[in-house]
Amino acid sequence: MESSSKGKNRRRGKKRRKVSTYQPLEASVDASEQTPPSSLSKRRKLGGVASSGGNKSTSFLDKMRARLSGGHFRMLNEKLYTCSGKDAFDYFKEDPELFSVYHTGYREQMSHWPEQPVNIIIKWLKSRNTSLTVADFGCGDAKLAKSVKNKVFSIDLVSQDPSVIACDMSQTPLESSSVDVAVFCLSLMGTNYPSYITEANRVLKPGGWLLIAEVKSRFNPNNGGADPEKFSEAVKNLGFSLASKDMNNKMFILFYFRKKERSVSDRNISWPELKPCIYKRR
Repeated sequence: MESSSKGKNRRRGKKRRKVSTYQPLEASVDASEQTPPSSLSKRRKLGGVASSGGNKSTSFLDKMRARLSGGHFRMLNEKLYTCSGKDAFDYFKEDPELFSVYHTGYREQMSHWPEQPVNIIIKWLKSRNTSLTVADFGCGDAKLAKSVKNKVFSIDLVSQDPSVIACDMSQTPLESSSVDVAVFCLSLMGTNYPSYITEANRVLKPGGWLLIAEVKSRFNPNNGGADPEKFSEAVKNLGFSLASKDMNNKMFILFYFRKKERSVSDRNISWPELKPCIYKRR
């Protein structure tokens, strides 16, 4: 009897200990731990889908914005290549904001080039005397002027900076024989591009430099482009000599002309047509 009684007491003690340890454990469990594992995993999966969907939506909108921006750039780019400088000047004068749209697209396109022609021209200028006065025809964001110590007349169709002269590049307000270097960096756009070079000739001092960087495909006769020799000949007939020509870059060609001390230009110059650089629609 005694042993039986002790056995019952031990079993009761065990039961009491089970109850005492279980209750605090249950009280400490939070709401998430009370949720069945299967329901929790479902919620996590749904949350993941929602988050992924949000990212996809944002990515899609970004792509659409980029496509619209690219479309505007292609339209404006084609406009610049297929109209005269005066028409382009009047066009952007009516809506200067379009000029910003164009240059945003332009910078995006140029970001894919392994080397920028403006940087080569900047390097060339830095190797010469800072007293040389420069005229930058089609300056864009005036990077050239901001990168050298020379006095630079920055010229373009729209002035987005107080230092930029807004005008038709064939009729600048610069005085005759007033600059030492004239630069066209990817800016011989327009059906009347020869008049831009003629204007550069007017403002250049005798012995002055004419630097022209252009998209290489525009000077590929095998692809509908102009013959670079014929282009050089036309510029020489204007009163220049060809100092050098750099065709080593994959994307662009760079001409270095120098104005003759006693230049007599030929009025009947045969200028080759430069192929418009028009981007394909995607």
